[in-house]
Amino acid sequence: VTVVCLVLGSCSTAKGPHENVANVVTADIQAGIEKHIEEQVKLNEGYFKVPFEDQELHLKLVRVHTEYLANLTPQDHFACVDLASTDGDVYDVDFFLSGDPGRMTVTKTTVHKTNGQPLYVWKQKEDKTWYRLPVDNATPDLLGVVKERDRFEFFYQATLPEITDQGRMWIPLPVTDQYQTIEVQYIDAPVDYQILADRKYGNKMFFMELTPENSRDTVEICYRVERREKGVYRDNTGDPQYYLRPNRLVPENREFSKIAEKVVAGKLGSLARARALYDHTIDRMRYMKYGDGWGKGDAIYACDIRTGNCTDFHSYFIALSRAVGIPARFAIGASIPSERNQGGIDGYHCWAEFYTNGKWWPTDISEGDKCSALST
Repeated sequence: VTVVCLVLGSCSTAKGPHENVANVVTADIQAGIEKHIEEQVKLNEGYFKVPFEDQELHLKLVRVHTEYLANLTPQDHFACVDLASTDGDVYDVDFFLSGDPGRMTVTKTTVHKTNGQPLYVWKQKEDKTWYRLPVDNATPDLLGVVKERDRFEFFYQATLPEITDQGRMWIPLPVTDQYQTIEVQYIDAPVDYQILADRKYGNKMFFMELTPENSRDTVEICYRVERREKGVYRDNTGDPQYYLRPNRLVPENREFSKIAEKVVAGKLGSLARARALYDHTIDRMRYMKYGDGWGKGDAIYACDIRTGNCTDFHSYFIALSRAVGIPARFAIGASIPSERNQGGIDGYHCWAEFYTNGKWWPTDISEGDKCSALST
């Protein structure tokens, strides 16, 4: 989670976090801001409205950043809250409150970040008060993000193992869709191949039949790729309720239901519930490729061992989401670095998507765990 002291925007003075005051605890501040948001949502047809750049944002609560709740004086308090639009944009909003527990009122509201990118930074004066210092907007590459479009060539190469009998090989074939354009530049393979399609999901793959003579041969495929930024999106090709069903590695399990119900208790709406499950997964899991069993996407293994790679993180999240009625599914591909234009990638990467408000919301929990600046 990005710290409240790393942000950008206007130059008005505001008192900022961090002098603890007796009698008012962070739970009181959290209750105060949640009550304010709930009251405004009831008054505004289910949305919390925030003025921003000559428009009015209609938002839904995702979470209160409990780690940033603070007393500024005995009567002045600070809260930082994530809210999201139905288009999938996430706004980190700063709130200043005044008053005693149970009677707090909001005195100032400002948008602090959009989709994880700061709009201003907090700076402390010698008298310990804080103000928003305007700075140039951080460029996407400094944040580790390529915005809008990216173009590159992608080389896939595999060395075949020792083959003692007849062998078969399937290599996933990326397809062109609304978020990427794929051109196959060439395929260098030791045998003829076919392109097959999976009847259930429509995924395509290269298929080859091999013999012992192909032992230690190499296969190389070169793609030219244009990627378009993918956020929250609609997908009318299937029934989202299908992704509530258990499967072999993400089964129905009473333990998943017990954990998930405890994590989402008191959370209103699927967005806030999914965010709570996201935070729980980061808190519970550790990114560590150690021992036997990791990397298979086995949700029970992830729940028990609490370590693994991206497949283990997301199988656990998917199991919890399904347990509380939120459709969720895997997505898999390659993670393309934004900070360099050439070099190798040593494996696949996967993430999860959950369904609410008529759209699929991609979420990458293991990457957020490894790089907190990317977890918004």
